[in-house]
Amino acid sequence: MISIIIPTSNEALSLPGTLQAIAAAGLDRAHEILVVDADSVDETVAKARAAGARAIPAPIRQRAAQMNLGAAEARGDVLLFLHADTLLPASAFRRIEQALAEPSVVGGAFARRYQSPSWLLRFTCAVASLRGSLSGWFLGDQAIFVRAEIFHQLGGFRDFPLFEDLDFSRRLRRAGRSVLLRPAVFSSARRFHQRGPRRTTWSDFLLTCRYLRGVPPRELAYRPAASPRTEPIYERA
Repeated sequence: MISIIIPTSNEALSLPGTLQAIAAAGLDRAHEILVVDADSVDETVAKARAAGARAIPAPIRQRAAQMNLGAAEARGDVLLFLHADTLLPASAFRRIEQALAEPSVVGGAFARRYQSPSWLLRFTCAVASLRGSLSGWFLGDQAIFVRAEIFHQLGGFRDFPLFEDLDFSRRLRRAGRSVLLRPAVFSSARRFHQRGPRRTTWSDFLLTCRYLRGVPPRELAYRPAASPRTEPIYERA
């Protein structure tokens, strides 16, 4: 049983396409969809319920906390964490089941493609695939999946305002074998629109370097003078 957990906040425009892609991949194989919503003022919750998803109210707007809440409510043996603007491939559930048929595999994620013609974003996706294959490091817009038992053993996502996905995937890799699956998911490139792919990618790179050098995520998130990033933290892929 696969539980799909989608954290949302005012995602009425993106969420229907994501839910349609889930249905096309075989909703009967997913078993349940949990939309963990943080005070949306648009039609996010209504559209989630209309598609058969279970809407769970979240007390705070933080992706890590929302995903942990969804995991606590989930009934599945496998947890799949999906962004509201990311489309699963038609074979997603079958590929997850095939991967987890191997007892040594504890989880993984999908290769990623952006819905953009940008050559730079295509290059970054190729780099992300290489990184995931070699190191097991994944980001949230790659549709991270994990055995529920392992997720709870690891304590879920840490209470980080950002990099909760990278932190979790690194810990997941230490718990067992993690895999990168294809075909790729298609993720929105909307967060690149304001400043463009080059500036946003460079900002992401610098921020990641600081995180890997040991700067606490809360300092990275709440000290804008020390970081070139200006987009909302919730929008980080």
